[in-house]
Amino acid sequence: METKGRKEILKRHGMRVTDCRLDVLDLFINRKQALSQKDLEENLTAYDRVTLYRTLHSFIDSGVLHKIPNDNGIASYGVCFDTCSPESHQHDHVHFKCTACGQLECIEEHIHLPAISLPRNYKMGAVDIIVNGVCGTCTAG
Repeated sequence: METKGRKEILKRHGMRVTDCRLDVLDLFINRKQALSQKDLEENLTAYDRVTLYRTLHSFIDSGVLHKIPNDNGIASYGVCFDTCSPESHQHDHVHFKCTACGQLECIEEHIHLPAISLPRNYKMGAVDIIVNGVCGTCTAG
């Protein structure tokens, strides 16, 4: 994605444009999959761990990224679609984890999710759905 497009994403979410934020956003856009902080540290060696941590969390707080819980205890992060803001993350999409390569990604195609009815006096926060299976790359190869 061109620099202007990435800058617009940051500005639209009320964020200051910095080299680190542009580089982190670029990595997410180019990889097209969920990434962990460790992935960022391995690919963006110009920045220290604390800077990347703060960048991730500023992206979550601003609605640029969302946190994806993982069964291995290590959080991954995915790019929010245009449904999120600093006030609210709206993710009614499915995440897919490949059991062969370990890749975790957001499924962008709309998949009908069933309505969830909670007991009285329960208030729903987030719903995280992860489908496990074998991705198209692993199936083809």
